[in-house]
Amino acid sequence: MCDYSFIKKPTADEISQITDLYRSENWWKQEGDNPEMVRQIAEGSHCFLVARHEGYIIGMGRAVSDGASDAYIQDVTVMDSFRGKGIGTRIVKVLVDRLEKDGINWIGLIAERGSHPFYESLGFSVMENSTPMLRLKV
Repeated sequence: MCDYSFIKKPTADEISQITDLYRSENWWKQEGDNPEMVRQIAEGSHCFLVARHEGYIIGMGRAVSDGASDAYIQDVTVMDSFRGKGIGTRIVKVLVDRLEKDGINWIGLIAERGSHPFYESLGFSVMENSTPMLRLKV
């Protein structure tokens, strides 16, 4: 049903489709679109995975890492109409497999909006005595 592939240098069309996914999660608003930033996100990630259905990107996830010891999985999402089909699960498993193959065994993430049961089913657990934190430039 889906093809999964890592991208390092996204095309203009891929950048547009990835931007649509960011928007669909309300992570970005239209006025915040910046194709150059999407290119930098993909190229700067340890790995950036997309799921395609009939050639169109319908899911994504990425990992950021120092390449030696730690990694964080970020931006995992699947279009609403494709959820519940195992695509998100496959995205996370492929990312974890890639990171472990690259010698990285400490893999963290922040589960947003009540998504922690999904990640727990994939072997992640709550980090006791830890609090996710954020600093935004205003």
